[in-house]
Amino acid sequence: MKQFIEEKHKKIGQNVAKIRKERGLSQLELSLRLGHKSVSIVASAERFYRGAHFSLTHLLEIAEILEVDVREFFKELWELDLSQNPSRKFFFVYVVII
Repeated sequence: MKQFIEEKHKKIGQNVAKIRKERGLSQLELSLRLGHKSVSIVASAERFYRGAHFSLTHLLEIAEILEVDVREFFKELWELDLSQNPSRKFFFVYVVII
């Protein structure tokens, strides 16, 4: 289960990074707009460095800053494992509800 959740955090971080770059924002600019003085939180969470990941609060704030639906960060999550392990549908339900 731990590996399953870690994979999801990594994918969310990758999605945030992709959208941030598409919007032309640097990690520093995003960090500052989130109220942080350094890029460490954004840089670490985008790469899942040492287990760092975005909280739901972060994701909602980032979605607002990037002017994107928060569901964009969760794209492709359920496609990774759902077909191989139907018992993990709870994650899909959680993502769809958001």
